[in-house]
Amino acid sequence: MKWVELTSPQLGAIDKSTPVLLSIGAIEQHGAHLPVETDALIGRYFSERLDQRLGDNLLVIPQLSICCSRHHMDFPGTLTVKHETFLAYVTDVLEAVVAHGFRKVIILNSHGGNLGVAQVLLERFGMDHPEIDLFTMTWWNVVREQLLDIQESECGGVGHACEFETSLVQHIAPELVDGSKIKDQLPVFKYHWAGGDMLHAGKAMHHRTMGELTDGTGTFGRPSMASAEKGARIADSVTDALCAIVGDIIEDREAD
Repeated sequence: MKWVELTSPQLGAIDKSTPVLLSIGAIEQHGAHLPVETDALIGRYFSERLDQRLGDNLLVIPQLSICCSRHHMDFPGTLTVKHETFLAYVTDVLEAVVAHGFRKVIILNSHGGNLGVAQVLLERFGMDHPEIDLFTMTWWNVVREQLLDIQESECGGVGHACEFETSLVQHIAPELVDGSKIKDQLPVFKYHWAGGDMLHAGKAMHHRTMGELTDGTGTFGRPSMASAEKGARIADSVTDALCAIVGDIIEDREAD
């Protein structure tokens, strides 16, 4: 169910233990070959697939697409808000959801720059509202093992505008991919122990802008290894994993 397509009385009549899903994404540069809405597009796609599969068992509220992308501001087209603004805005939205009586809230993230602030949101809002169940999940983390099997590039090949994201956009909206502009760029790490990608964590964190990480290209990884067929495999794996997780939350609702 989509929150915005229902009337106020219809929303008032919904079982308040129905999970509510909020997608958070990003509007930021994705190299020369992908649109700036890539992260938001991917997040909306997974929200839509969950809505289609779960129907009346899930309530989807509008995506918050402009989030934390300051590290991409070296590149034209990036939009961003401060972490403090993000926390305040998302908190206000969730306060409204909880005020209407809903007790299970899921935040679905599709942007790496939101990971840290989403954890803060989880801990702070969760502590402020012990009466609800609050969950956060990021699409590539829910299905890491399957994605490792799909990845063909070496470590560093999946990061940003990469093998995975390019494959997904080729699958979701191929008309938005400029294949003539695809160019590989492995990340530039100052310290080898700080290296990693979406699926491989470094031993420590070192702050670098996306311009520094990508040698000014905006691409982190090997988009040349992307394909629409690979995007379909990724999409199905992630959707299945998300449905399984949300299914557990729905079953817990029915047991309440």
